[in-house]
Amino acid sequence: MSTRTFGTATITLPALDEPGLYLTGVDTLDNPRGAVQDFTFGDADLRSLDLSDTRLVTGRIHGVRAQHVGFENLHLHRLEITGSDLQAVRWSESKLTRVVIRDTKLLGAALNGLVLDNVLFENCRLDYTMFTKARATGPVAFAGCVLTEATFTDCDLSHVVFSECTLRLTAFGPGRYRSTDLRGNDLSTVRGVTHLVRVRIGTGQQHDLVQALVNELDITIDGD
Repeated sequence: MSTRTFGTATITLPALDEPGLYLTGVDTLDNPRGAVQDFTFGDADLRSLDLSDTRLVTGRIHGVRAQHVGFENLHLHRLEITGSDLQAVRWSESKLTRVVIRDTKLLGAALNGLVLDNVLFENCRLDYTMFTKARATGPVAFAGCVLTEATFTDCDLSHVVFSECTLRLTAFGPGRYRSTDLRGNDLSTVRGVTHLVRVRIGTGQQHDLVQALVNELDITIDGD
């Protein structure tokens, strides 16, 4: 079984290139039976991409450009989403298991009530994205992602790893952060420092958190 390790998280990957697995090209992800399996879908320019009450199992989504995305009550298992530009995303009440989202833009997305188990976001643009009530039930990693002014509210990010990410003005609201691995990131501009209870940081990062706290509390440091 193929895995990748980031900090304290070892992610089990979809492994879609294993021998004996054949993916069939499909023209749509909307299936009246509510499930699409062993598929590849991509290289498409769409005005909208709306899915609800659907299971996507063992597949690859690539090169999709959609002006509006609405996902609700999806079950994604063993899936890759790569090289896509998904705009105006509203994604709610879904479960992702063994999912990799790579080289994909989700700018300003609203992600609400996602359950994440063995999920990797890699080299994604997640600027201004709002994560609300997201819950990690297994290993989760953000690797090389840009999360400028992204927000996490009422999330359980226990043991989630942020590896070499851009966290400029990223806001961590009330939630659970036990052993969240923030090593290797610049934390000097993050917001919500007082919520980051029991996180894991590296040597020297305490100075980043002090700077972030000074910024957040609008403290003036007077040399006199």
